Amino acid sequence: MKRTVPVRLGDRSYDVVIGPGVRTSLAGVVQRLGARKAVVVSARPAEWVPETGVETLLLSARDGEQDKTLSTVQALCGEFVRFGLTRSDVVVSCGGGTTTDVVGLAAALYHRGVAVVHLPTSLLAQVDASVGGKTAVNLPAGKNLVGAYWQLSAVLCDTDYLSTLPRREMLNGLGEIARCHFIGSVDLRGLSLAEQITASVTLKASIVEVDERDAGKRQLLNYGHTLGHALETATDFALRHGEAVAIGTVFAGRLAGALGRIDRARVDEHLAVIQHYGLPVALTADIEPEVLVRQMRRDKKAINGLAFVLDGRAGAELVSDVPPDLVTRVLDQMPRERLDAVAGGAAVPVSMADAATT
Repeated sequence: MKRTVPVRLGDRSYDVVIGPGVRTSLAGVVQRLGARKAVVVSARPAEWVPETGVETLLLSARDGEQDKTLSTVQALCGEFVRFGLTRSDVVVSCGGGTTTDVVGLAAALYHRGVAVVHLPTSLLAQVDASVGGKTAVNLPAGKNLVGAYWQLSAVLCDTDYLSTLPRREMLNGLGEIARCHFIGSVDLRGLSLAEQITASVTLKASIVEVDERDAGKRQLLNYGHTLGHALETATDFALRHGEAVAIGTVFAGRLAGALGRIDRARVDEHLAVIQHYGLPVALTADIEPEVLVRQMRRDKKAINGLAFVLDGRAGAELVSDVPPDLVTRVLDQMPRERLDAVAGGAAVPVSMADAATT
């Protein structure tokens, strides 16, 4: 069953299409754009890359933080030039969240903006990274520190791709699905994977439509991400994004409780939701709280001291100038496990068969 979620942004509106086989509609999207050439940047084997219907350059990519750099963006733009890509043509990404981020930034910068279409192939990319127009790469100092806003022409979330994912990649995407529970979503735990993807995309689209450039409500999407990004950097990305966000979500519940924003039952609900999805809940044993606090000070929301998106009686909101000593104390109280136990160590309650039939 195919589902379509519109992202309504005036003359820059586009659709996110979700379902089995939807990648085959790429040629129709390219035709609608009027492009004569396409560059497809793919982290997947050639047989998973659909036809564009126009002259096409296929470039290989690697999913993973190691290539999420400005040098990768520069290399892509160099290939665009050599192929003769014009501002009226199109760039297509086919891969996970790091690939959509890098390709999106390259498309935003080349000729000051060329059309881009995402074919997200991981669960993480389908529920979050491919939607909303945020692009970014990392610096040695931290994650996503250089980027731009550049909206898509279309997003084709082909759920057939999910049947090829290893267990840990499914877990990675479930971290983003789980945090939706605390930022305005209905309880997704009883839904099928396809319904969870659609609900996550629908929630994100509704937020992006009212706050495209992260000036207010869109900050809710960073729930669990402040500590999550710090954990990714501190472990040199041995922790995957969704795993780190899951731990960050448990921490956000504990911090909100320590600030008196929510009661004990709601704090416990954070733990219960994360555990339901088979996600990790413990900090890695060898990272000191001071290291994490120092890293969180570099977060883009940290304008007035440490800042976190936290739950409250009126819902989640950005809370600034959180006392560092309180943050350190809550971190000290978190359970701890060895990195190899935290990273990919939980059971995933979604089978590959479930993914294949979404």
